[in-house]
Amino acid sequence: MPTLFRFLFFLAVFAAIVYGTMVALVTFVEPVERDVTVRIPSERVNKPQ
Repeated sequence: MPTLFRFLFFLAVFAAIVYGTMVALVTFVEPVERDVTVRIPSERVNKPQ
């Protein structure tokens, strides 16, 4: 049984590290706003009739 407890403890520590990393990213990283321009070919807009 000690091996099972060691494995579960390792998984709990790993999950805590991942969760802490996610919280740090959400807290400290701000997204940069920028304009997005998408060129559409005139053939798609003005279809021949």
